[in-house]
Amino acid sequence: MSDVVDGIREAILSGEFVPNQRLIEADLSEQFAASRASVRAALAELANEGLIERVQNRGARVRAVSLTEAVEISEVRMVIEGLCAAKAAARATGADTAELREIGADMRAAVASGDVLGYSRLNERLHRRIREISGQKTASDVLERLRAQNVRHQFRLAMHPGRPQTSLPQHLDIIDAIVAGDADAAERAARAHLRSVIDTLPEVDRRLTP
Repeated sequence: MSDVVDGIREAILSGEFVPNQRLIEADLSEQFAASRASVRAALAELANEGLIERVQNRGARVRAVSLTEAVEISEVRMVIEGLCAAKAAARATGADTAELREIGADMRAAVASGDVLGYSRLNERLHRRIREISGQKTASDVLERLRAQNVRHQFRLAMHPGRPQTSLPQHLDIIDAIVAGDADAAERAARAHLRSVIDTLPEVDRRLTP
């Protein structure tokens, strides 16, 4: 069943399955070469993750996340990512800090060259590495679930004009604090970054809502 769960989740995260799209068990069974029972169990698991919702007498569909919920998710991320940044500052090895510096340099280069998609991938990589360095598995699991629920808003934010130029110095502040081993500064920098995300989400939503 885990392969089916992973396959449907990836289809949602990649945008292959879009918000409010109906998920028909027979079609999913054929697409993922799985039994109807495995598909049904996978949909139940993904409903628990908040990626899909079941509609009475209409089966399952990809759950659409409203602006209000996207802001709430980001507020929770602000607290937890602050914790992870602080933990990472306390635990980072020389190899870890060298990798973070390299990611920072690559982010600078991506912004300078106008590589928005490359910057977005580096952004995701940076946040993932901070979670991993922090060693806080419970926080990492929660953040991964929140990221999955909010993936479409995050993609829209990444594509928002001027966003990379705004977020680059925020990311560099987080990296500098972790490299310096300053847990308090790392937490403040991570929270400031997420506060900026929260402040920008309504603008992104207005721009993309017909």
